[in-house]
Parts: sequence; C-alpha cells; structure tokens
Amino acid sequence: MNAVVTQIETQIETDVVIVGAGPTGLTLAHELALAGVRAVVLERLEERLKQVKGGTIQPRTSEMLELRGLLEPMLKRATPRDETATGHFALLPVALDCTPWDTAHRYPIGLPQWEIEEVLEDRATALGAEVRRGVAVTAVEQDADGVTLTTSDGGRARARYAVACDGGRSTVRKLLKMGFPGRPGTYTSVLTDIRLSSASSLVPATAGHISTLTRQTEDYWTMMVPLGEGKYRFTFGNLKTPETDRDTPVTEEEVAEALRAVYGEETVLAGVDNSSRFTDATRQVERYRADRVLFAGDAAHIHPPLGGQGLNLGVQDAFNLGWKLASVVRGEAADGLLDSYHAERHPVAARVLHHTSAQRALSNPSPSPDVEALREIMSDLLRLPDANRQMAGLMSGLSLAYELPGTHPLTGTRLPDTGLTVADQEIRLSELFGAGHTVLLDLTGAVPAETRLPERVDLVRARTLGTAPAAAALLIRPDGYVSWAADDVDACRTELPTALASLLGGEPGA
Repeated sequence: MNAVVTQIETQIETDVVIVGAGPTGLTLAHELALAGVRAVVLERLEERLKQVKGGTIQPRTSEMLELRGLLEPMLKRATPRDETATGHFALLPVALDCTPWDTAHRYPIGLPQWEIEEVLEDRATALGAEVRRGVAVTAVEQDADGVTLTTSDGGRARARYAVACDGGRSTVRKLLKMGFPGRPGTYTSVLTDIRLSSASSLVPATAGHISTLTRQTEDYWTMMVPLGEGKYRFTFGNLKTPETDRDTPVTEEEVAEALRAVYGEETVLAGVDNSSRFTDATRQVERYRADRVLFAGDAAHIHPPLGGQGLNLGVQDAFNLGWKLASVVRGEAADGLLDSYHAERHPVAARVLHHTSAQRALSNPSPSPDVEALREIMSDLLRLPDANRQMAGLMSGLSLAYELPGTHPLTGTRLPDTGLTVADQEIRLSELFGAGHTVLLDLTGAVPAETRLPERVDLVRARTLGTAPAAAALLIRPDGYVSWAADDVDACRTELPTALASLLGGEPGA
C-alpha cells in the first residue's frame, strides 16, 4: 500500500491519525507503517522535550522490541549498569530474578525517554510514517466512515481511525468527554537529570539495586542513579510540603537544597539538565475504544511510577493494537477485531494500577510500624523462589498471558526466544517477526501442505534447537503471543481453519 501522506492546503488525509509522539504513539506509528498503513502523528510540542520521564525498559518490552529489530539501537544508548540492578517490588531490598522465565533479557534497561523516542521515530518515518510537530488537536468529530480532527493551525486531519496517545492529560479524551475514574494524587515529587561538581561518599557510585540508591532524612526522601560522567538521575520528595502543584517550575535551589539535606554539604550541584514533577494519581479510562477513536498509553491509564511500569504498559498497548488496527484498515479483518484490544489490554493496566497502589503503600517514606512490619514480611516472602518468580514475572511483564479462545496450555502465552533451524539455517524465533506478520510455526510437519493462509500469515517449517515449545504447531501473533497451538496432525486439520478465522474475525480476547 502507498504510505505517502497527501496534504491539500491544511488538509491531512490518511488511514490513521495518532495524537502524541511519545513512546506509545511512535511505537504504534512504526507498527502501522510496517504493515503499509498510512499513519500521521500529530504532536503539539514544536520539538522533542528532553525532560525526565519514563526511562526503564522491562524484560518483556525488550523481547517485543527485539521482534522488530528495535532493541539493538536502544541498547547502544543504554545507561551502564551492574549485575545487581535487577527489578524490584516496592523498593524492597530483594532482587527479582527473571531467570526462571527463560528470557535473554533478565534485567531492566535504562535510557532517557527521548532517546527511546528518537529510535522509534527514525524507524517509523523510514517506513513512511509522518510526524508533524507543533500541531495540537482542538476538536474531534466522528461519523460512520472516519474521524475528523481540527488542529491548532486551522487545518483538519481526516482518517479512518484515530488513536489518542497524548498522555495523562489527554486532550482527545477530554474532547470526547470520556470518563477517567480513579484516585487523585496525594503527593508531588520531583524527577531531574543533574550534574554534580563534587559528591560525598553518600552518593552512590554505580547503578545497583534500587534499594541501594534510596535515602531518607526527616525532611526528604531521595533516589540517586548515577549515569556516568558526573551525571545523575535524581528523584526526591519533600516530606514537609508534599503537595506542590505539578506545574510549578522546578528551581535549581530546590534541587540543591535537597542534595545538601540528604547527601551533605560536600555534594554540590553543577547544573540541572531537565526536570519535571509527578504525582501518585491512579486512573483508567473505562473503555479503550470510542467508535473510531482508541486510547493507548497514559491517555488510557496513569499510576504511580513505582517499578518502572508506565512506558512499558504504553508500548505494549501499541504492539497489541498495531497489528489489529492494520488488519482492519487493510481489509483483512472485521472492525470488531478492535474490540479485542480493550478486552485484552484493559485488565492488564488494571492489574498494574492495582500493584502500583500496593507498592505505594509499602514504599511510603514515612511508614507506620504496621507498614514496617509488612515490609519485613514481604521481603522474607520475596526471598522464597516461588514467590520471587511470581513477582519477577509480574514486574517484568514476562508472566502476562491473554485469555484467548482455545484449550491448549500455550494459548495466550509468550514464547521464549528459542533457537530454530529453518531451511538448514540456524536462527532465533524472534527473527521471524521483523515484518510484523503472524507466524504459523510448524515444528513437526503437522500442518498440511494444502493449507491456505491469509495474507501476512507466514508458514515456517522448522526444527528447534534446545528447549522446544510443547506443541506440534503454533499460530503466533505479531506481538509474540500464541493465539492457537496443536499437538498433532489431526488437530491441525480440524482446528486450524477456525483458529485463523478467530485471529482476524473480531473475537474478543477475554
């Protein structure tokens, strides 16, 4: 399909308009462009904001980025880390071990959000997506055939679908009067990237486990992450004045005062590169779809930034929605397939809101004796292998499984990136997904030769190297989740046609 966007005067005509050029919107633009769907991203800011926001890529997100060849350029920019910088739950001093989940990406990756955005935008625009900056949305109208967005430059953008990826204060969500129920914030904290001209022995030298990076005094709680070359990511809250308006600019003196109070007079601020405030508000839109407008990322859900979940939740929204929206736009699937996006992703975000609320209580910088006792008990529990595995899977995203139709135990799960032999060549499973297609993986010759497959479903006959999935054949979605599996030839013959129809026919995923 032609990925060129046409513009007549101030009119944009395209297949999908994405509002917001953060990680969620740019991941979605990449997925659509990869499928040959015309996508335009509208971003109200004139240029990318180099402001501290999300900067943690969890293991499951790393796996998904690797499916598209997006992970390697991010790894080249990643913040140096040591082997103790594992995942955590509620800042508790217990490392979460992802080894039992059979992944090549056992640790979170840290890099600034704007660098993640640069990689995603470069790849998306190379495929034909377009990003237009300095364009805000002022009105949204829908009809039976599409969506019309009025923009701040006096123009209009017309598309078959629109996706709001415009953050927790989503303009699109407000224009459509979508409810955003939940709990308002109870405190405001500061997140900064700083440079130090000198540092006391209290300032951490390496980016180890998060419990080694936190400190507290009577007036402040802080977290200091060394980034190298005298740079640090510094997070802090003032326990005496916890409710500063989040739009109030962060001053250098405010940062310097927190540094002196917690790390001593020897710790001297050289400069603040960027700063922002955040709250612990928790909210979720009730429906991820309003006719031809869908919601993803922070426009759909916000929560306390505990455990590095937010960016990952949004990027995985985009991977889930991208192939479905592309299939509908290309005419390969019924419009009802988009309903499965809400059915699958809304419960995932609800679970993140639930466990970040629990973390908020456990990580309270001024805990009651009861909370202190609970922290000790939780720490003891997390040292048990089974409990640690469960929490590591939750925080990393590796344990996520969708409730999809079918009875096979692999249905709805992710597959580890096993080695394969395909046409006498050794590859990794992840290498089969660079084109963003669904893969029908035949490991035993069980798929009949006469099987007819829809467009963008690739039949790959392979042998496994090492641990093999416990199935004869598997239908694996573009986002890396198994939508169907069979153990023998008879099941392939009788079930595969129904599985292919279900994949593209709009069946809800839950």
